[in-house]
Amino acid sequence: MSSRVVRIAAVCFAVTSLAFSVAACGKGSSNSNNGQVVVGLITKTDTNPFFVKMKEGAQKQADAAGVKLLTAAGKFDGDNASQVTAIENMVNAGAKGILLTASDTKAIVPAVEKARAKGVEVIALDTPTDPQSAVDALFATNNFTAGQLIGTYAKAVQGDKPVKIAMIDLNPGVTVGVLRHNGFLSGYGAAQATQDMAQYVTAPNVVCAQPAQGDQAKSQTAMETCLQKDPDINLVYTINEPSALGVYTALKTAGKENQAMIVSVDGGCTGVQAVRDGKIAATSQQYPLKMASAGVQAIVDYAKNGNKTSGYTDTGVTLITAKPQVGVDSKDVQYGLDNCWG
Repeated sequence: MSSRVVRIAAVCFAVTSLAFSVAACGKGSSNSNNGQVVVGLITKTDTNPFFVKMKEGAQKQADAAGVKLLTAAGKFDGDNASQVTAIENMVNAGAKGILLTASDTKAIVPAVEKARAKGVEVIALDTPTDPQSAVDALFATNNFTAGQLIGTYAKAVQGDKPVKIAMIDLNPGVTVGVLRHNGFLSGYGAAQATQDMAQYVTAPNVVCAQPAQGDQAKSQTAMETCLQKDPDINLVYTINEPSALGVYTALKTAGKENQAMIVSVDGGCTGVQAVRDGKIAATSQQYPLKMASAGVQAIVDYAKNGNKTSGYTDTGVTLITAKPQVGVDSKDVQYGLDNCWG
């Protein structure tokens, strides 16, 4: 055989091998990732300590299971476009499953449906999609219960004293915000609400309601607006603890930090410390590390046996306070610090 024929044969073999390799890569994660299962985690942001802890839990479980974890986040709470792009990128990267905390619970659904149609398991963490059935499963705190706990606590403290309530909420229409808001008013006994309601309810003693995206600075501004509307506010519900700390700053600046009681949801280490310091009266502690680690394991199980997880898994919630009330189940600050976001 001439050297020219040998060279042509070698080139043809190389091209054929490359074509086979590309085709194989397009078939799934096992080929494109050297047989390693790929799991995706998409959070609302990568700066909120809640999602930092969630990522920590996912990475720890991924390392233990020997799988590859891809992570992404929105640029801000409400950034649906970045989350859609992340889903598409993870599907193209061969992810067997994706864990998602949706910023826009309705707008994300078409991207989720496309991923599921390609055989990717999608599990919502913390925040239900709208509808919840858009994903394979949900691992989350019962956010309505979380709201009820702080509402019941606030009522036990306030008793029959006249109350003027400010509600510092999440974005309009986001399921987790609706559930916590409505749960609080239900627990306080200020309004009739159920966890099936898709819109915020209100009550006569709610004198101000402001969306602040769970952001500390925006919540401070929102509370300043509320105090301008009614300087006699004496109870403040907040969507999370960064929001609560923003509210506290606004109250302290106005010389009203002892006038209004603040209650919140999350139970992060900083938030529980704020309970110890008297800035927050009570908070409902949830467990994002548990959500994420359980979610990773569910996807690993799917990769191994082909069975997808379904339905809702309640990852628990505990009321944390330094001043317990008779008839209201709670744990003390030390418990909260020992278990913050574990």
